[in-house]
Amino acid sequence: MSLDVQIHGIDELNRKLKLLTSSKAAKRIARKAARQAMNIVRDAARVNAKAIDDPETSEKIWKNIAVSGGKTRSQNEIVMRVGVRGGAAQNANTDRAALSKLSGGITTYWRYLEFGSANMPATPFMRPAMSSNIQKVTDKFSQVFSVELDKELAK
Repeated sequence: MSLDVQIHGIDELNRKLKLLTSSKAAKRIARKAARQAMNIVRDAARVNAKAIDDPETSEKIWKNIAVSGGKTRSQNEIVMRVGVRGGAAQNANTDRAALSKLSGGITTYWRYLEFGSANMPATPFMRPAMSSNIQKVTDKFSQVFSVELDKELAK
């Protein structure tokens, strides 16, 4: 699989970032841009999940797909991810009552649809959402980052 992403204006970006005095402001701007960019992937994943959700059950995977910020050890990095809320729960210690309060219900089975199993083939809906929108995500990130950076520098 080949991946081509084009980013223009790195020199101009470096110049503007040097003018920015606060590293917290830079992280805030990057976090906002990353969240808006990953909303594109979230929306695509929801569309893909709606196509494979069983209409006869009350569980709806697409309702549990969300964007969330993650933690990192580095102070200079941010993490933004798209996933299925409650999707990692599968053992006996899992609080089923808390999972049932999710808007889409208990959808811990999503990983079997996404990755398949020994008894069923994979029907991916999350991975294609990202792979088919990489350029859109990159463009949205750079657009929002640029606008927010200009706003911050204008203060």
